[in-house]
Amino acid sequence: MDNESVDMDILQLEGIKVRPQSSVPAFVLLLLIYIFIMVSNIGLVVLISMERSLHQPMYLLFCNMSINDAFGATTIIPRVLGDVFTPMTQRYIHYYECVAQAFCAHFHAGTSHMVLIIMAFDRYVAICSPLRYATIMTNRMVVALSVSAWTVPFILIVILVWLSVRLSRCRRIVLNPFCDNASLFKLSCENVLINHVYGLSMAMVTMAASLGSVTITYVRIAMVCLSSKSKALNSKALQTCATHLAVYVILLLSGNIIIILHRFQNLSDHRQLASILFHVVPPSMNAVIYGLQIKAVREKIIVIFTRKKK
Repeated sequence: MDNESVDMDILQLEGIKVRPQSSVPAFVLLLLIYIFIMVSNIGLVVLISMERSLHQPMYLLFCNMSINDAFGATTIIPRVLGDVFTPMTQRYIHYYECVAQAFCAHFHAGTSHMVLIIMAFDRYVAICSPLRYATIMTNRMVVALSVSAWTVPFILIVILVWLSVRLSRCRRIVLNPFCDNASLFKLSCENVLINHVYGLSMAMVTMAASLGSVTITYVRIAMVCLSSKSKALNSKALQTCATHLAVYVILLLSGNIIIILHRFQNLSDHRQLASILFHVVPPSMNAVIYGLQIKAVREKIIVIFTRKKK
């Protein structure tokens, strides 16, 4: 019995499917992307922290996105890199490590949506109520919004993963490049209806909340811009809102592609690739979009590089 219980705790992870001749290029590419994600996102947080002129609610709230992107990439990419040169039959992961990875993967996704919601609120107040912006978006409000962006998904994901951990296990194979909640409850032979109901309900509520808040925000902002004759206001609104909207669209498309591919069993390989790209594309694009599109951030980056050249 002891040997059986120990064996059931050691899971076989399918991992990423890479041909032997493609192992080195895949490893190098993924490693470079990971380094870029970490340097760009952490660098942006350090820049915003050190430059007092960037200590504004919009940039401080964005720090949550950069920290979460670095966290999400670290949750998945190092493990995938380690599996590139490991034969598929020798890819093992401990059950509790699998649980931790599943929690972190879903926590990253949930926090991404919540951060974009609070950033949409900030843009709404800035453009629709500019005279009240300073009194509404105080340091206390920024802290409260940031804490809620991390706390709400944390509670939701704890419940999600607990519903899977409580189940007994009768399987040891994880048919995924990394562990997620579906991987956990698929290890059980018990009835997992409640897992499906809660997981789908949570995903739908999160998606509806983020999509609804962003839609309402941009409809109101569009109305303000159309009624305003100030070209400066419209230009600033277009620049900051286009940046936020681009980040949101990338996140939405990346997540929805995975949900759609889950419905087609014959496209399992494509779904596995999409699930990795979800933790690669948004984190690598977000810092670039904000760093290059927002004038204040772009100017500070240029100043830093020109100083180094001198």
